[in-house]
Amino acid sequence: MTLDVHTLNQGLLAGCGVLLVAILAVRASVRAGLPSLLLYLLIGVGLGDAGLGVHFSDAAVANALGFAALVIILAEGGLTTNWSEMRPVARIGLSLATLGVGVSVGVVAVAAHLLFGMNWQISVLLGALTSPTDAAAVFSVLRRVPLPRRLNSILEAESGLNDAPTVVLVTLVSASGHHAIGGFFGEVALELAIGVLGGALIGFGGTWLLRRAALPSSGLYPLAVLAFAVLAYAATATIHGSGFAAVYVAALFLGNSELPHRAATRSFAEGMAWLAQIGLFVMLGLLVSPGRITWEHVGLAVAAGLVLTFVARPISVLVASVVQPMPLRELAFISWAGLRGAVPIVLATIPLAKGVDGAPRLFDIVFVMVVIYTLVTAPTLPLAARVLKVARRNEPRDLEVEAAPLERIAADLLMVTISPKSLMHGVEVGELRLPKGTSVSLIVRDGTTLVPQPRTVLRHGDELLVVAPRKSREAAEARLRAVSHGGRLAQWLHPD
Repeated sequence: MTLDVHTLNQGLLAGCGVLLVAILAVRASVRAGLPSLLLYLLIGVGLGDAGLGVHFSDAAVANALGFAALVIILAEGGLTTNWSEMRPVARIGLSLATLGVGVSVGVVAVAAHLLFGMNWQISVLLGALTSPTDAAAVFSVLRRVPLPRRLNSILEAESGLNDAPTVVLVTLVSASGHHAIGGFFGEVALELAIGVLGGALIGFGGTWLLRRAALPSSGLYPLAVLAFAVLAYAATATIHGSGFAAVYVAALFLGNSELPHRAATRSFAEGMAWLAQIGLFVMLGLLVSPGRITWEHVGLAVAAGLVLTFVARPISVLVASVVQPMPLRELAFISWAGLRGAVPIVLATIPLAKGVDGAPRLFDIVFVMVVIYTLVTAPTLPLAARVLKVARRNEPRDLEVEAAPLERIAADLLMVTISPKSLMHGVEVGELRLPKGTSVSLIVRDGTTLVPQPRTVLRHGDELLVVAPRKSREAAEARLRAVSHGGRLAQWLHPD
């Protein structure tokens, strides 16, 4: 098709229409407790052969565009991850992303071969495609569940790190089903090592350079940061390293460094990630042909999902927790919260593009499985958190802010909701005894705002906006939690 102005106008009209519908659909998905990916997939299916007739069947193009979208999504994940919160759970997060994935792949592969009669190559691919969790799917649902930060950080670490080994595994198995075990795992380890090292070097170098570069416009900093993250992917992938590991590690370095305009950079990355997700899911929906899906595919998807959800995932979580033991109820929630999303469907385009025998059938099974088990699992996560007693009342949530005159001074904005059970009720603002330089700047009460004085009494339901220097943020949060749990006399002898 020749690209001219008329074609461009039509493309922009259709693209913006789909984009606006997809953005507005986010609200509906949040209310329903479902990841927005399901609505985006539905939009793609509606635009495709079964709906408006837009034809798209090029698996190689879908694979390339899917990888490009995952690069942006992983970059945003790294840029918005707080390393101080992830560091305590890094061991179990890495274990879930490597050892846990390996165990899950093995269990699903054995079941697929022995129970479903699939050959070993397709069996291993089914296990590899369905084992990684998806950050976009997990956190679009978990935003509604008040979880301890430790659990959120574990799930975030797992979903950010498990893409890299899985991509390597699927690529190798799709290329050939005859790898020697030692050489196979050696190649996976080598690619991951190159990816992590390359990402660290580019992330560190980008941080060093941006700290010293006086760019003429603040809008250039978000572009430069995202460019360094994408550079990490491209550079390491070119030398046969794991580009997905590289982009995540580089983004972690860049996102946790004191760079100018950090808040603007993270907001820009978040917007780009939403755009990537929308385009990715709509494209995958276009790639699906509903007429090709049979009841056999549905039956296999349900059976494989049962094995994954109730056998492979729990065993993999239990084995991975050996490096950092946790209560069984928390491990059970981590197991149930392992939502699949775009990643398994994108990875399924790899064997499809390489022409692996049985790849179209495998793609359809994975697609149906992701849709069915997302519909089953996602709405039940709040209930699971309550039943397993891992949900907790609201605690301070930080939102980084940046004022233009103080752009070189790191400051955080904590939004604190005083829950019905909080002992902060009845405490005066002056009795909070926050760290030096930290102050309560605003109180939102019954829909109105008021500027607090030292004698202002706090009440249940109040929302406090607390400004703190970044170096004092942890101490401020610890003090606020102490008052919430113990009242005005909390830690009187040893104030934070």
